[in-house]
Amino acid sequence: MVTFERAIYGGGAVLKVSGRLDTAAAEPLKEALLTAVSTSATAVILDMSDVVDINSAGFRSMTIAFRAAESANKTLAVAGLRPRVLEIFTISRFNLLFPAYGDARDALKALAPEGLAAYDA
Repeated sequence: MVTFERAIYGGGAVLKVSGRLDTAAAEPLKEALLTAVSTSATAVILDMSDVVDINSAGFRSMTIAFRAAESANKTLAVAGLRPRVLEIFTISRFNLLFPAYGDARDALKALAPEGLAAYDA
């Protein structure tokens, strides 16, 4: 089962995802990401530190949201990739599409620094 937690920090939305990003999670992931894109001012940070696996359906949802963010002049970035998920990103070359950060705080610092104080609180 996949779970989502969304919070706004300044111009950035952080969407923390836990579980497997597979076929069953694809539609909820897409909807959560599109909502985050529509409610953020500048960036969406997908915190994947609790994601244990991802497949093509998960990547498809992320790509749809990436295009929506790009069309709205916003950034969709990933953060906290575990070694297995990072390996899948690298093999599939999605690491070339999505900006990646060590954790959500690093991503927020780079993409929506005005939200750092609220994030750290």
